[in-house]
Amino acid sequence: MAKPFVFRLDKVLEYRRQLEDQARMALARAKADHDVQRNLLNDLTMRLTAHNERGFGKRAQQADIWLWNQYREALEMDITAATAELERLAQVLQKRREEAVLRSREKKLLEKLKDRQAAKHHVEANQHEQKEFDEMATIRHKPQDP
Repeated sequence: MAKPFVFRLDKVLEYRRQLEDQARMALARAKADHDVQRNLLNDLTMRLTAHNERGFGKRAQQADIWLWNQYREALEMDITAATAELERLAQVLQKRREEAVLRSREKKLLEKLKDRQAAKHHVEANQHEQKEFDEMATIRHKPQDP
């Protein structure tokens, strides 16, 4: 019976799997943050559109117009800040995506190495076993005397 295959870099492979899992979780968090910020920006944009469509009314006084303008300017500033934050989160998301791809590649590289070494081990084990069978057959074979 051949000895079982032992991959000497199993601990490294397990570590790389953990890194890949961590990178995937970071990617999921970044995607969720990006989606929340995009929804916030859409909400602010809809509020500004609705505010502009409503206008300040027919019987608006100076104070009403001032309040209407102040609210519009505040919404515009919030939209500007939300857009900047969305761009920052998009960069973070891209970075996390690249990191997840890199971690996945590193893990797959080790997995391929493990598969190749396992296949080589099995081939060598089969060759060794076949050699033993051939030797046993040669020893057992008795030539007949003429």
